[in-house]
Amino acid sequence: MTERSPLAPAALPELPAMDGVRLAAIEAGIRYSGRTDLMLALVDDGAVAAGVFTRSRTASAPVEWCRKALGSGTAPRAILVNSGNANAFTGRRGAESTAQSAEAVARRAGCPGEAVYLASTGVIGEPLPSEPIVTALDGLFAATRPDGWQEAAEAIMTTDTFPKLATATAELGGRTVTLNGIAKGSGMIAPDMATMLAFLFTDAALPQPLLQEMLADSVDRSFNCITVDGDTSTSDTVLLFATGKAGNSAPGAAGADAPELADFRRALDEVTRALALLVVRDGEGAEKFVTVTVSGAESDAAARRIGLAIGNSPLVKTAIAGEDANWGRIVMAVGKAGEAADRDALSIAIGGVRVARDGERDPDYREEDVAPHMKGREIDIAVDVGVGNGTATIWTCDLTHRYIDINADYRS
Repeated sequence: MTERSPLAPAALPELPAMDGVRLAAIEAGIRYSGRTDLMLALVDDGAVAAGVFTRSRTASAPVEWCRKALGSGTAPRAILVNSGNANAFTGRRGAESTAQSAEAVARRAGCPGEAVYLASTGVIGEPLPSEPIVTALDGLFAATRPDGWQEAAEAIMTTDTFPKLATATAELGGRTVTLNGIAKGSGMIAPDMATMLAFLFTDAALPQPLLQEMLADSVDRSFNCITVDGDTSTSDTVLLFATGKAGNSAPGAAGADAPELADFRRALDEVTRALALLVVRDGEGAEKFVTVTVSGAESDAAARRIGLAIGNSPLVKTAIAGEDANWGRIVMAVGKAGEAADRDALSIAIGGVRVARDGERDPDYREEDVAPHMKGREIDIAVDVGVGNGTATIWTCDLTHRYIDINADYRS
């Protein structure tokens, strides 16, 4: 495991125990030695699940399994996650390993196989034998407990340098409900759904269609707005389980935008955004956390695409790593995004200092004014493209030589 990211939070949040959820982690020896690499979460009968998955055309066997499980309508009972091996591009053997692992969990949990969700993260193209996973299950089941959140988050890490956890509460149907979430992600991060693994749990009682709609919307506002390196994983999975144990009255809402769901949506967004930003703060080799705000675009979707063009540009990211306020590279990234932009109305600010306006260098700009900002850990870039009212915010990080070091040695 690499040295802890300099952008990591000073302390990890303590997630409260949640009625209807138990978690555990164990060292199964799948790829790593001396660290946990297998996580199990059990949810009581009567829960519902929602999920959003990668759009990659080379999706992993566990992603395909989860899609079928979610589509079956079966009440979820467990999620099993391994690190070290993505079980992606593994053909028939990958599908068989997934089925064997799910069935082994189902036997112990006393539920059908489609009630078991699976996720894998790690090296692509290596067969994942089910034997070490199945062998570890007795110990894993025995170790489950309601407060095992941090251990579960640590077990799903690959090149991550710290576990990612978040929690929030909301008022819903006359009760206070809790949302807890864990995630992993550091490299191979680009928004095309979720770009990592994230597992969220709530004790709220909610119908599955509403839960699915709210999760998809929240993912779009959080995980789909981050990028580390522009690469979308084969394994991206976000799952949300609702146990119903809080005892809130069932919402009568016809849609996720109903006022009675507003506070729950706020809490869900709080958790997904917190986890998404932690992924960026743990970007492989990252030294600087970058916020890109785009305004004046034709639409919000266009603003997002422009923001991603900036956030994914190796030239922009390396300039930031070198603490160089090279705003010409931002101009380049706006131009290549393929969205409408008025060159002669374009304005750019870095750290609140306007560096360009009306399509040219701001006559009042002096590079020494922005130099202190470029030396900090938090970099803010604001761009107005001058054609409409669309806005978006993208979060990314710089690109350092450590990224090359980590990925050159990844399979070693």
